[in-house]
Amino acid sequence: MSTPNFDQLLEAGCHFGHMKRKWNPAMAPYIFMERNGIHIIDLYKTQAKLEEAAAALRNIAKGGKKILFVATKKQAKEILAEKAQSVNMPYVIERWPGGMLTNFPTIRKAVKKMTSIDKMQKDGTFDNLSKREKLQISRQRAKLEKNLGSIADLNRLPSALFIVDVCKEHIAVAEANRLGIPVFAIVDTNSDPSNVDFVIPANDDASKSIELILDTVCASITEGLEERKVEKADEKAAGENADAPRRDRRRVSRKDENEAEVAAEPAAEAE
Repeated sequence: MSTPNFDQLLEAGCHFGHMKRKWNPAMAPYIFMERNGIHIIDLYKTQAKLEEAAAALRNIAKGGKKILFVATKKQAKEILAEKAQSVNMPYVIERWPGGMLTNFPTIRKAVKKMTSIDKMQKDGTFDNLSKREKLQISRQRAKLEKNLGSIADLNRLPSALFIVDVCKEHIAVAEANRLGIPVFAIVDTNSDPSNVDFVIPANDDASKSIELILDTVCASITEGLEERKVEKADEKAAGENADAPRRDRRRVSRKDENEAEVAAEPAAEAE
């Protein structure tokens, strides 16, 4: 895993915070200085925190667990969707559906509804409906796809959340905190880091800054997934090697039994 160096973070604009009057005092430890009324983030702390977060995410991916990516702001949603798809992780880029984590069974019902509509279209039931019913169901399917299509494969609660802009996604953060799900987030100078488990202090408005951090995080997740594949392959090979001596022992025992039977036949004839 390679963490971006100071110059790469600087070039991406990760150091630019918000105006001083909009700052959150809880972000003081991550602020280097103020220039022209704008807070400058300490990139050395950004680098250290990014490395820590990436290592934790790699371990989660290595355990075969899901990480939910969340970003509904315009400049982040397309980048996040692309990066999440590259590591086969669920994501939310439209409006966060309230109760998505705390009322997860209801969300799963909505996803199943989408699946049942697809089944209707395949088995011919959809063709027997009236034109109006078809239109209504098609609109419902399109709406479900837009809001929940990216989490269709999420069969259980995620093991972690990765969020861009905790101010905008405060509902997602609150739900994760309530359920004890770890939160990883890009946190700007106007945000409260107290509800975030793994804080990455950086500019959460610039697309270059978001992309650089997501690239690092997704590369780390990819490493974790590769390590998981290798471990599974090793376990499978070890299992096959353990089974081989057992098969050999069975063959030997059967051979001994056959030899014993052959030796017993002449003795029986002699009697």
